[in-house]
Amino acid sequence: MTVLLFDDPAIRPKLLPFTFTRPVAALRCGILTVAEKWQHRLQQPVHYLTETYLQGKYPAGPIGGPALVINGAVCPDELLTKQVQALQPGQALMDGSLLVAAHLAEATNIAELIQDGFADTKEVAEPVIALREVWHLFLQNGAEIRRDFALLTQGRVSQPVGDAHTIVYAPENIFIEEGVKIRAAILNAEDGPIYLGKNSQVHEGAIIKGPLALCEGSHINVGAKMRGDNTVGPYSKVGGEVGNSILLGYSNKGHDGYLGNSVIGEWCNLGADTNTSNLKNNYAPVKIWSHSAGRFVSTGQQFCGLMMGDHSKCGINTMFNTGTVVGVGANIFGAGFPRTFIPSFSWGGSAGFETFKMPKVAEVAERVMARRHLEYDATEQAIMQHVFEATAKDRIWEKAVGKDVPTQTAE
Repeated sequence: MTVLLFDDPAIRPKLLPFTFTRPVAALRCGILTVAEKWQHRLQQPVHYLTETYLQGKYPAGPIGGPALVINGAVCPDELLTKQVQALQPGQALMDGSLLVAAHLAEATNIAELIQDGFADTKEVAEPVIALREVWHLFLQNGAEIRRDFALLTQGRVSQPVGDAHTIVYAPENIFIEEGVKIRAAILNAEDGPIYLGKNSQVHEGAIIKGPLALCEGSHINVGAKMRGDNTVGPYSKVGGEVGNSILLGYSNKGHDGYLGNSVIGEWCNLGADTNTSNLKNNYAPVKIWSHSAGRFVSTGQQFCGLMMGDHSKCGINTMFNTGTVVGVGANIFGAGFPRTFIPSFSWGGSAGFETFKMPKVAEVAERVMARRHLEYDATEQAIMQHVFEATAKDRIWEKAVGKDVPTQTAE
């Protein structure tokens, strides 16, 4: 039976800008993406039901015949997995009004099914963890690291630390995959597990407090301070001070500077001494830009930092105000605080923005991806072109009549 993780039409828009470039289930929270969590628990391949323009990169797999469709925003545990597996043909599993999963005789239009409902429904035994808003990613990260850690390490033996100059607290809560290199670091897993993925590296003087997930091929740089509830996605590099944040993968925050209560997409780079504010001076709940609402909305959270979409970059000494949202493919530089909503494909900073044109975007993406031995191929280009067109309405300066657009020459 095919397993299809679908983008809930009521949730996907609230997870922009990250879902501009991936299905909901491809988001990483904890050690694994949502899709990887389900794949591990169901012990079979999973596929995506997502936007048409994303299907070249995230295919639906075999269509036709019986299918188990699962909400891509829902993070599984053992109990939920058993309930989903126990569904009979024609049955749906609900958490209140939220469709969690359904067993279909044949995969059909999920949006219509959500709207029309199911005749035969069952209620979940316990409320599910669903990533319904962008800030839910970092809010749930610590708990998901713990849950993924238990899932991935059960019945397995960790590799040894292998370094006489590394200080370890609560070694039973540390799991090291093959190929990991650690040098003169402090690993404190007393308050949560530490997972070091295959071929990752922890460099001299790094201080790591769990929960922490360092995914395959990633580095924690010299002297870094990882304050807990952090995920460093695959093939990323992190330095400075980081707290309760996620780098989805292939991104760098290599230097000093603070990143807190934040989510950074793939192929991003934060210049040296970039800092994010995650707490307002008046301690009020943070508001952030909502792509779905088209306005700023309250997170209800006292702490909320930076949400940065894929392929965005910022220069040295960039200062991001509390609750800043940066779209896809933006390039930010210059002194002062830039605005708290920076549309996709923006070029500039506090002095103002122009459009970061697609030829320049492609030029940068090709260079960046080549550094990881990957190609900015036609599939990637088509996704970026679609997002560029879909986000044109956000670049309000493009609507100015007769405005002269400066030539982009900055490197």
